[in-house]
Amino acid sequence: MKYIFKHLNNRPSRLKYLSATLLTGICFFLTVAQVRAQKIEFGAGVGGFNYRGDISPTFRFRFFKPGGSLFFRFNPNQALSLRAEVAGGIIGADDKHSDDPFQQARNMSFRTTIFEGSAVAEYNFLNFQERRFAVNWSPYVFGGLGFNKFNPNIQTGSYKTSGLVLPYGVGIKYQIRRPWNIGLEYGTRKTFTDYMDNLGGDPTSTDKLQQGDPSVKDTYFYVRLSVSYTFYKIFCP
Repeated sequence: MKYIFKHLNNRPSRLKYLSATLLTGICFFLTVAQVRAQKIEFGAGVGGFNYRGDISPTFRFRFFKPGGSLFFRFNPNQALSLRAEVAGGIIGADDKHSDDPFQQARNMSFRTTIFEGSAVAEYNFLNFQERRFAVNWSPYVFGGLGFNKFNPNIQTGSYKTSGLVLPYGVGIKYQIRRPWNIGLEYGTRKTFTDYMDNLGGDPTSTDKLQQGDPSVKDTYFYVRLSVSYTFYKIFCP
């Protein structure tokens, strides 16, 4: 009997202990969930694509065409961010705007829609932290691997219109007001094709005006201004 009464008398304290343990576990789980949630970011960008190749051997500002993108960013720590992005837009150029007499005589032009998916890693120079009273802006560099698909308005051959690209570049990100961030980025896409301008590969004609330089692959660029949202959760009281 004494053991039973003693067990019953200790029951409230045990319930309090179990309740406290359960509450602590829930708080810990919510805290971990919040930490992970703070690392998740979704965003969109708008900007322009440009191109360098046979019709535009150097970067020409006038050849910027509209483009946009959607991205997902995961921030495992302050210095590193991992990003997956899909982008689409237009690239194009025209010989008539060149100062080269050969290009003016050739008088070729092209316009193509382009779609791209990529996965890149960003290195933040200032250990970017999306927290109050912390460093909330940073320049960064990025690099990774992507895949693109382009659709030229005129296709004179049976060449492949998709392939791998190597995206790399620089940017800057800034948390304007929690949980909103803005960013500005300039990126280059190294390709392994010479057909984005419908003028590449081995010469198909003896006419010099219909030939490009097969030794130089096409390159395109993407400049964008972005807005992103970081997901936060409330700490357990």
